[in-house]
Amino acid sequence: MKNKAIVIFIALLMILISPMATAASEKDPDKHQDITLNVMTFNIHAGIGSDGLYDIDHTAETIRSSGADVIGLQEVDVNWGYRSNFQDQVEYLAEKLDMHAFFAPIYNQDPLNEEDPRRKYGLAVLSKYPIINSENHEITRLSTQDAVPEPSPAPGFPGVTLNVKGVNVSFYVTHLDYRGDPYIREMQVNDMLSIISEQKNTFLVGDMNATPGAPELNPLFNRFKDAWTEAGSGDGYTYPESSPEKRIDYIFTSQDLSPTNTQVIDTEASDHLPVMTEVLLTREID
Repeated sequence: MKNKAIVIFIALLMILISPMATAASEKDPDKHQDITLNVMTFNIHAGIGSDGLYDIDHTAETIRSSGADVIGLQEVDVNWGYRSNFQDQVEYLAEKLDMHAFFAPIYNQDPLNEEDPRRKYGLAVLSKYPIINSENHEITRLSTQDAVPEPSPAPGFPGVTLNVKGVNVSFYVTHLDYRGDPYIREMQVNDMLSIISEQKNTFLVGDMNATPGAPELNPLFNRFKDAWTEAGSGDGYTYPESSPEKRIDYIFTSQDLSPTNTQVIDTEASDHLPVMTEVLLTREID
């Protein structure tokens, strides 16, 4: 009888616990599910559209309508100059889109008037998910602000760690040298690869100012997956916006990720077309 009573007690206890477990599961239904992440790269041309007019709201709407979760931005102005009304574009876009942001200036200059904020130009990350770590790394650059520039380390290579529903994601944004001679880009690629640790859930996005056949980009193709090669359809041309004839904007991922549904987004908000891809992040289940 004693053993029978114990069995009955355990059975009743399991009946009581079962609804509690179900409720906990329903409270956090995606606790053990994989996560779809939409990643974008966008050279925003300081908010100047293909019509030559400044319209940062057009930039914001392009991002919003795309459904992107994490965006790497290039050619971003923060109180920089008249072309963008001395606006802090990072702060404006973050508030407009309700996103977290990190800005990595390449240039940080004195204001035109002493009482004004400093003038900055560079790259940025926008994210629907919290940024838990961030750094403005240095890579080799040939300054556009010096009369006689020399190759030297300079900031403007942002790297952040995101908490995407409990999954840590490493996200880097770059803008490589635009000049015809590739030697600066060669150095920049080497610099970036030495900075980016070899770990899973890693993205490198940006304007590489070189087409896929450029030898200086080979180390990137060797180490990472190219989202367009993996899941794009067509030529993937992104520049110039009015009549695209080059693919120079890229999303690279670590080898553990499998990009899907990579697309070039049609917009007149910039002289570049943004690129977006969908990636499934796998949760580590204890």
